[in-house]
Amino acid sequence: MDLIFSDEHILVLDKPAGLPILPDGWEKGAPYLVKLLEEEFGKIFIVHRLDKTTSGVMVFARTAEAHRALNIQFEGREAEKVYHAIVEGNPNWNEKAAKFPLRADVGKKHRTAVDDRRGKSSETRFRVLKRYQAGALVEAKPLTGRTHQIRVHAYALGHPLVGDVLYGASETDLIRRPALHAWSLAFTHPAAGERLAFKAGEPEDFVRALEQLGV
Repeated sequence: MDLIFSDEHILVLDKPAGLPILPDGWEKGAPYLVKLLEEEFGKIFIVHRLDKTTSGVMVFARTAEAHRALNIQFEGREAEKVYHAIVEGNPNWNEKAAKFPLRADVGKKHRTAVDDRRGKSSETRFRVLKRYQAGALVEAKPLTGRTHQIRVHAYALGHPLVGDVLYGASETDLIRRPALHAWSLAFTHPAAGERLAFKAGEPEDFVRALEQLGV
């Protein structure tokens, strides 16, 4: 992991893909992000989450006061999260708002599913950044924070994330995980009141997948 910013109130870092935030129930004793951070920085508080397979920028609180202030921002949609994703196929739109209601932890695979009756309101705004013959690089802005939201909304639009076999993608050698990266995060500093914005560049496996798509 790469530390992007730290002070006595917050930690901002670039999380690598494959590292869970909390203990992985399938791999007892495997390293996880909170433990690694607390070994170096002491007690920290989780503000938001990324899937184990997702890379990119995250913020953690270092005090209970900062945690409360950041939680209010995230719950009130004052924090702005922007992701980059590689999707299968070539969308017939340049911008699209997905508003499918979602229900989490469905079935034996614990998937999130579109559920018009029992799902929670959810919205992700997609924008095509670059088109390839067999896929596209898109920007995704989730306005809500449901489990696997971007992945399910992309699938529901008919363009699952490359590598995301759980949500309808084909088997591929392009990348060994769902092609999703938390590109940027903006929020107000919980103590100073200053608006901050941080970015994390796309990791090597993501860049390599894009290069192969362009061949």
